[in-house]
Amino acid sequence: MKTEKISIRIYDEVSGDAAISVSDGEAIYNKIDAALSKKLVVVLDFQNINLIITAFLNACIGQLYSKYNSEELTLYLKLENVKSEDSPLFNMVIKRAKEYFENPQSFDNSVKDVMGND
Repeated sequence: MKTEKISIRIYDEVSGDAAISVSDGEAIYNKIDAALSKKLVVVLDFQNINLIITAFLNACIGQLYSKYNSEELTLYLKLENVKSEDSPLFNMVIKRAKEYFENPQSFDNSVKDVMGND
């Protein structure tokens, strides 16, 4: 049985070449989440995207780790046409999301400790 696949062109979703809006990221997250809940493969196509910020990536990809584990996301979420200079941003967002969602309370406590808040 062949797994169904959907493709999301980021350029079309953000109406241009800059992936910077958290609200755009959240809208894309909702599309990804809906597809993943049906066990569809989701291809995020970053062709023609010239600017990406971590806030956008946190909104569309990072928060996926709150619902799905790494194995599921490796199987069902594919990235295409990511520029080599943008790869470190993706890696950082994914690493931080995994760390946070593995133990959010501990992460929050560490931030409070660093910031000096109780």
